[in-house]
Amino acid sequence: MNVQPDLQSSLLCDDVRQERNGKFILIGLFDAVASPKFPLRYPRLCTVNRWCSGEGKFMQTTKVLKPDRQSVLLQGKTIPVRLKDEFATATNVELFLNVEFDQPGTYWIEIYLEDRLRLSYPLRVAQVQQQNPNQPPQSPPPMA
Repeated sequence: MNVQPDLQSSLLCDDVRQERNGKFILIGLFDAVASPKFPLRYPRLCTVNRWCSGEGKFMQTTKVLKPDRQSVLLQGKTIPVRLKDEFATATNVELFLNVEFDQPGTYWIEIYLEDRLRLSYPLRVAQVQQQNPNQPPQSPPPMA
C-alpha cells in the first residue's frame, strides 16, 4: 500500500552530521548567501528533507533553479524515501559541492516527490561591497 507522505520540513545548511543514536546535527542553517564578486562558488550546500505521514517507497528529487525560475542550475540524484508505516519518518540529506552562482538574485530550491513538486522556496544570493579588513562581515540585505 502506498500513501503519499507529507514534506514536514526542508532546510538548507552548510553541513549535516549524524550521531550514533540517529539524530541529525545541522550546521550553518541559512536562507541567503552574499559575495562581493560573481561568479560565486559556494563550497557546500546541503538540503535536509523530512518526510512523514505516509507509507511505501517513493523517489525524491531536488532542483535549484536560477532567478528566471525556468533554468535549472543543478539537479540532485533521485533518492528513495522509505516509510514502513504512517508513523515512520524519513530524513534525506543531499550534499552539493562547489555550487556556482553566476549572478546575484533569488534562486529557488524545489523538492519533488515522484516527479510532483511538493515545495519551492527562495535562496537569496546577494552582492555586497568588498569588505574592509577592519570592518565586521556584512549580512545580505533584508528580504523585501
